[in-house]
Amino acid sequence: MSLIVTKNQRFNIRFAQPQEAGLVVDYMRKLGTYQKMRDKIIAEEEEMEKILSEKRGESVFGEYDGKTIAFAYFYNNSSAFIGQRGMFIDGFYVDEEVRDKGLGKIMMAFLSDLAIRRGCKRLEWGCLEWNEPSIKFYEDLGAYSIDNMRIYRFAPDTLIKVAAQF
Repeated sequence: MSLIVTKNQRFNIRFAQPQEAGLVVDYMRKLGTYQKMRDKIIAEEEEMEKILSEKRGESVFGEYDGKTIAFAYFYNNSSAFIGQRGMFIDGFYVDEEVRDKGLGKIMMAFLSDLAIRRGCKRLEWGCLEWNEPSIKFYEDLGAYSIDNMRIYRFAPDTLIKVAAQF
């Protein structure tokens, strides 16, 4: 499955190949800039290529009139809490100059369909609290927020420090 032709004749979606890891990282940096946290995007092309090659994560690109204008990075997950498989979108970005053309909706419809075809019962992602345009976009699609949960994370140095206690 490499190129998916959409109902919009000018817009196609295709799976990223490992050798396109640089473009995935470029889009993550665009997303980081938009989210006002560009300094947090530390992904490097070599590691991303390894992730894509080993199928630990996947990415798709949206192409409008033959030009790459959107991307999504995602991976499959599961929940012991509900006993179901799911898909998590870790990066989603549509270039500003083509927003409001319905292309983000097509991308989300594609990812939803892909999740269903893979036997997933849910599709999840995060969104910063201040990002009202994205919140409206997601809620207009029917998404809801899990407001009673915070996501915590160990940074690499903390991860090593905590693991050393074992």
